[in-house]
Amino acid sequence: MTVFINNEQRDVSNLKTLSELLESINLNVAKGVAIAVNNRVIAKGEWSNALLKENDKITIIRATQGG
Repeated sequence: MTVFINNEQRDVSNLKTLSELLESINLNVAKGVAIAVNNRVIAKGEWSNALLKENDKITIIRATQGG
């Protein structure tokens, strides 16, 4: 199955959920991360239940500090 993470195509045939995907890309999700699938924000508590589908468009936004 193919999904797009921040517009980059990825094969995720062995993954079923959003949380599995985030683990597979070694994303540190401790704080300051927002995830949207097909322009719908997914609450952190739903990541393990959010099933991936062919051609899903996943947007990962990480908050940063600066000044």
